[in-house]
Amino acid sequence: MISIKKNFSLKNYNTFGLDQRCSEFIEYDDVAELQSFIKDGNISGKRLFQLGSGSNILLCDDFDGTMMHSQIKGIEIVYEDAEFVDVKVGAGEIMDDFIAWSVENGYCGAENLSIIPGTVGASAVQNVGAYGVEAKDIIKEVEMIKIEDGSIHVAPNEELHFGYRLSRFKEDWKDKFIVTHVTYRLKKEPDFKLSYGGLAKELEGKEINLKSIRETIISIRNNKLPEVGKVGSAGSFFKNPIVSRSIYDEICRRESADESVIVPKYDISENEVKIPAGWMIERCGWKGQSHNGAGVWHKQALILVNNGNAKSSDIIELANTIQVDVWSRFGIKIEPEVIYINNL
Repeated sequence: MISIKKNFSLKNYNTFGLDQRCSEFIEYDDVAELQSFIKDGNISGKRLFQLGSGSNILLCDDFDGTMMHSQIKGIEIVYEDAEFVDVKVGAGEIMDDFIAWSVENGYCGAENLSIIPGTVGASAVQNVGAYGVEAKDIIKEVEMIKIEDGSIHVAPNEELHFGYRLSRFKEDWKDKFIVTHVTYRLKKEPDFKLSYGGLAKELEGKEINLKSIRETIISIRNNKLPEVGKVGSAGSFFKNPIVSRSIYDEICRRESADESVIVPKYDISENEVKIPAGWMIERCGWKGQSHNGAGVWHKQALILVNNGNAKSSDIIELANTIQVDVWSRFGIKIEPEVIYINNL
């Protein structure tokens, strides 16, 4: 069924809890109906945005356009052999519900992404990642509808041009396709990724299995991140910047000039490292600080929050100020991971 609402409030459809509106809100739960709807010209020429659970967006203004919201559900095994299982999942499924299902059924690969808010469709668009695993590592293919004519297309992983929080859907395929299903390839045998973010240390003394890994990651994230639905945020606001080792070495030299400081990093290649943006923001003194109705979460400086009465302008001003401060101190430009939705 397709539902169409006009002048619709998005307060319950963005995790910052901002009360912005859209001109039109279209919700759908069936691929064939959506195809017919598109072929009949119902969204032709309209400004569109595909909205998942609103967990990685900042609504800067009322949106003068059409929000498309998937309710396409379903988790189905479409192929398996002795080593792998391919699972086709509706774009409207909550990503963590799928991960819980995979752990429950003993399938390995998605567990490190536990409790990241968002939908299955958004996981392919954003290439979400945590604890050394990204969605691209388990996505086999994506099924989508071409907005121009309503035709169905299936793109294998290699055609999606995945990068750090990036896919083709944010580049040359932007506004050209609507994701309907994502097929993930999971492993039947254990192949755990435990080396990132102190995960192995947190698991010391525990039996290592899918359930314990998922439970540990959920515990870690719940201890440092705001509870969704109680504190408005969009999770990690900034991307962790990737820099050359020479820049990293220079930062180490400067930061250690007056005190013993270990600058955290994750090796990307022989010549590049990733520096946690949250660490730099904290070094600039922003952890736990506020700006009008917005603030920096007191347990994790990478998280910007709505303290209860923030306007979008408060969050934007805070983000801009933090970017300036990080640039002034480290000479590194940190980019938002959150997608700004505006009318420009």
